[in-house]
Amino acid sequence: MIAISLQSGSSGNCIYVETGGVKLLFDAGISGIEASRRLAAFERDIREVDALIISHDHSDHARYAGVYQRKFGLPVFITPKTLEKANEKNGLGRLDNISCFQSGEILYFNGVSIQTIPCPHDGVDGVAFVVTSCEKQLGILTDLGHVFKDLVSVMASLDAVFIESNYDPEMLDRGPYPAFLKKRIRGFQGHLSNAEAAELLQSGSRLKWACLAHISENNNTPATALKTHQQIAGENLTLYTASRYKATGIFSL
Repeated sequence: MIAISLQSGSSGNCIYVETGGVKLLFDAGISGIEASRRLAAFERDIREVDALIISHDHSDHARYAGVYQRKFGLPVFITPKTLEKANEKNGLGRLDNISCFQSGEILYFNGVSIQTIPCPHDGVDGVAFVVTSCEKQLGILTDLGHVFKDLVSVMASLDAVFIESNYDPEMLDRGPYPAFLKKRIRGFQGHLSNAEAAELLQSGSRLKWACLAHISENNNTPATALKTHQQIAGENLTLYTASRYKATGIFSL
């Protein structure tokens, strides 16, 4: 199994996963041109992707789903509520190849399974994902809201994970955001702080690596996130950070 973060953060999110002969994209928050170009840099053709799977309706995850479908012919997998809200907010345009699933359902692609996990983030019907193939499990856990009950057991099952590590509380307190937005980020439907993400990773006894994702541009830095995680978890776990501006390298599992 390999994974590539093509971009991560409020400016756009997209993750590529390839395993067992199946090629998947999670979220379509960057333009089709950029997604295609960044995959091509790793000798991957976006037109060979088997499915585009959308986590929730926010524009940084869903805005280009229609483009990916029309331009590259990708089947789109999305919950009905997310489709309705994403179309309302982003104007997805014509969609000819849509498969709707219910949050909590397991999706299957030629021997690869994807568990969809309902999340309390403030989308209408947000989900996180666990990709299972060849006895390996990869978590895609961003836009979580808070550390809800099922996350600890999910983390314990994973061999690798993309996990949001969105903000540093002191930077958020000092930062330029209005009070209502700060409250939203800290709240039960917002994002995980660096410390919350680091504590959650302590449940991941099987983890080979973790990639810190959805790092805030104004309330965090990659260095700050890494420092907090290392202070809590020590140096035993291999940590990466997902860029807000470009693709990462290939992560293997």
